[in-house]
Amino acid sequence: MHPHQLIPRDKTGVAGAKIGKTSVRRVWRFARPYRRSILGFLATILITSLIALAPPLMFRLIVDEAIPDADKRRIVSLTVILVIVALGDAALQIIQRWYSARIGEGLIYDLRVALFDKVQNMPIAFFTRTQTGALISRLNNDVVGAQTAVTGTLGSVVSNLVIFTTTLVAMLALEWRLTLLALIVLPVFIVPAKRVGARLQEISREQMGLNASMNTQMTERFNVSGALLVKLFGRHKEEVGAFGSRASRVRDIGVTAAMYGRIFFVALGLVGALGAVAIYGVGAFMVVSGGITIGTLVAMAAFVQRIYQPLTGLTNARLEVLTALVSFERVFEVLDAPVAITDRLGAVDVVNPRGEIEFDRVSFRYPPGSSVSIGSLELAGVMQGADPDVDVLRDVSLKIAPGETVAIVGASGSGKTTLAMLLARLYDVTSGSVRLDCKDVRDLTGVSLRAAIGVVSQDSHMFHESVKSNLLYARPDATHEQIVAACQAAKIHDVIAALPDGYDTIVGERGYRLSGGEKQRLAIARLLLKNPAVMILDEATSHLDNEGEVLVQNALDAAMKNRTSLVIAHRLSTIRDADRIVVLDNGTIIEQGTHEQLMNNNSLYAAQVRAGETFEV
Repeated sequence: MHPHQLIPRDKTGVAGAKIGKTSVRRVWRFARPYRRSILGFLATILITSLIALAPPLMFRLIVDEAIPDADKRRIVSLTVILVIVALGDAALQIIQRWYSARIGEGLIYDLRVALFDKVQNMPIAFFTRTQTGALISRLNNDVVGAQTAVTGTLGSVVSNLVIFTTTLVAMLALEWRLTLLALIVLPVFIVPAKRVGARLQEISREQMGLNASMNTQMTERFNVSGALLVKLFGRHKEEVGAFGSRASRVRDIGVTAAMYGRIFFVALGLVGALGAVAIYGVGAFMVVSGGITIGTLVAMAAFVQRIYQPLTGLTNARLEVLTALVSFERVFEVLDAPVAITDRLGAVDVVNPRGEIEFDRVSFRYPPGSSVSIGSLELAGVMQGADPDVDVLRDVSLKIAPGETVAIVGASGSGKTTLAMLLARLYDVTSGSVRLDCKDVRDLTGVSLRAAIGVVSQDSHMFHESVKSNLLYARPDATHEQIVAACQAAKIHDVIAALPDGYDTIVGERGYRLSGGEKQRLAIARLLLKNPAVMILDEATSHLDNEGEVLVQNALDAAMKNRTSLVIAHRLSTIRDADRIVVLDNGTIIEQGTHEQLMNNNSLYAAQVRAGETFEV
């Protein structure tokens, strides 16, 4: 047994925990597609353990019978049997590894795909609360830990149990007195084994926690935004220092764990050696007195080496099983997380959308964390405080006709972006309803609803792939001609054509190789390829300079033709040409109309414009 087998694979404490039947049954259900392979895997373990009994017994026959009788033929036949046993054992080891790999890799695939699918279905509120590093660790480390629970822990426990049982039976059958002598020394290392295992568990828990912290730090600092922030604030040395302090502690813990493991296994070897000495010493006297044969003594000496090793594993079997189940339970924790926004039974697809939108007495407050998130994936593994229990939107009613352009303005926190997210059903209303073409969005399938809606935000995300791949994300079957046409309409084709690799140019993480205006126009081209009936522009020009804003605005003007458009903005140049301007204040609509009508009202909108101010984002 390798020293690391004594180290739990999960940082969650399992002291005092119990092996729940429900968890075991659920693990078995998840592994059920591989039940035949698991049975084959266990069968190879059983057969391998039984075959391992043959060599000592063959040596006994050679020493006690073949050599005294000078029976060369029997010596040859027993030797041939030993060779066949060795070859059979080698073949079974290969078959056992094939079963183990087949089961393990299959489980990893199933678990990762299931987790990825689940996370993709989580509401947007889940991602606003979850540490990305912790989530990625769950999909990697815990999935591997769960896989090891089936192939590693199960195989280890069964193997140790079979080896101990078969070896003990063989020893008792050969010489029960020497067997009892060998068992007397077992408490000498069983008690230390438990203490060492407990200490290694504590060390491992701290090590896993530090590794998780380093993983989170790397995830946050190794993306473009994080790296840029570190450089702009000149925090390079502090970041290295913080990372180094954690890494140095992991190093020290690793040395301590290695020494504990080595000391334990040296002690185990010493106990085994003492057991062998006792067998040889007492056994030799029994041979001299005629109590046993020399062959029996040789066989018992070989068996005694085999009986101590599995006992170590069985001593820690409960701890291994518990820590393995914890990995599965952490996977199940994600798979069981509530999905707040799902398609209703009987939901229908959006077909040929016209783009008529209605907000009917809509009120909204953000859902509590417990309904959308997982506590262990939030900062420090503690469920963060719930979002303020206040309405972000209050009794909002608004109708938008097909093809109409409506600008939503208001101060920061007035509910502008929330209104757009409710339309795309990234959140569900607390009360009231949002309708698209006279149908409540909750009665529409999510895929078809979002296919009918296109969004360009103030920081449009681009994947670290080529320009073409980012465009095809909106419409995978688009032809090159259609891609070029969309980019020409978005006023970005000439920029792309001038790039070294044209449409095959890698845009960099989050599109950082492009300027802000270029990235926005690329996002507009992507939206045009999608060809939605409704377009949401969420501060699409707020971070651009005047020249960039003009280019993007020209692209937007082309994109908004014949589409219902919801424009969230604070720049007057972006909103004054809208068919209607809706002013939000503290979650309610306080006025609406054209730019000229609102200016004549002499209210909040007019006051802001005349003061030369804008509505803050």
